[in-house]
Amino acid sequence: QVQLVESGGGLVQAGGSLRLSCAASGRTVSSYSMGWFRQAPGKEREFVATIIRIGGSPIYPNSVKGRFTISRDNAKNTLSLQMNTLKAEDTAVYYCAASTKVFPTRVGDYEYWGQGTQVTVSS
Repeated sequence: QVQLVESGGGLVQAGGSLRLSCAASGRTVSSYSMGWFRQAPGKEREFVATIIRIGGSPIYPNSVKGRFTISRDNAKNTLSLQMNTLKAEDTAVYYCAASTKVFPTRVGDYEYWGQGTQVTVSS
């Protein structure tokens, strides 16, 4: 079992950047496919990025492709999300999650979740 704690959220102007981090304990991030999700008020939680367990390739939805970059540091046992060219519609609570599946892109594919960190983009 893995425990996940996110950090790095905050308030940023549109066009700016933020870097989110997720610290894992209990198990190594390399044991899982690791992902980021977000949830805006009144909306369903949506997939933002994942780095798959085998091979470490990233997967992104079109909404963030080219702006967001997911990475994993096995030595530090952390997961990161670099977010550039932020838009107002990126405002949400961002969650780190871990999955035992190979290509997890759905909420239901993930077994472990952090508590979330708020990202607010002002326009």
